[in-house]
Amino acid sequence: MRAVLWDMDGTLVDSEKLWDVSLSKLYETYDAEMSRETRTALVGASAEETMVTVYTELGLDLDPAAMAESIRWLHAHTAELFDEGLPWCDGAFELLERLVAEGTPMALVTNTNRHLADRALESIGRHYFSFTVCGDEVPRGKPAPDPYLRAAELLALDPSDCLAVEDSVTGTAAAERAGCAVLVVPNDVPVPGGLRRRHVQTLADLGPADLRRIHAEITRELGERTA
Repeated sequence: MRAVLWDMDGTLVDSEKLWDVSLSKLYETYDAEMSRETRTALVGASAEETMVTVYTELGLDLDPAAMAESIRWLHAHTAELFDEGLPWCDGAFELLERLVAEGTPMALVTNTNRHLADRALESIGRHYFSFTVCGDEVPRGKPAPDPYLRAAELLALDPSDCLAVEDSVTGTAAAERAGCAVLVVPNDVPVPGGLRRRHVQTLADLGPADLRRIHAEITRELGERTA
């Protein structure tokens, strides 16, 4: 393991609940309520995918201009919530501190757009990450591998040398398709198992040595399967 690639929402910070608040407010403007099934589908989704799903559930025409305006509204409202402070997921802050102290390179890899991610980084701390890759900076967001491939490229590493830390089905698929080993820490939505994946309930009590062990186990098992 030569680097750790971090998802943001729901993995480092428990911001998914803030997105819930903003999405609920958006639905209220249409006198509607978001279904649990839709909210589950939106975890880890890009802004564009989110709005297509929302407009479809609301029975609205998929008008690009209208959806773009809704995305701007959603991001502006969420940015205000981010500015009030982001709650850390259990163990995330402590693990970041230990990794940066030992000099392990790290990148933030998120489907959130740059403007909003920068607002979040004011709370999280930019100094932890050598690079950040946002959903609006790659041709395709998660679940496509593009964000993770870009992060590995910026770090001048092969994706297989990186451990991605993710909480969602969408993000885990993106990291896996890029060729990363994946540590899955589910937040609100269960994530299926897989050959490149290891699951934990929380990051609490995990240290850098545990991450290296998990990466080594995945790499070894992949090698045995292809030998």
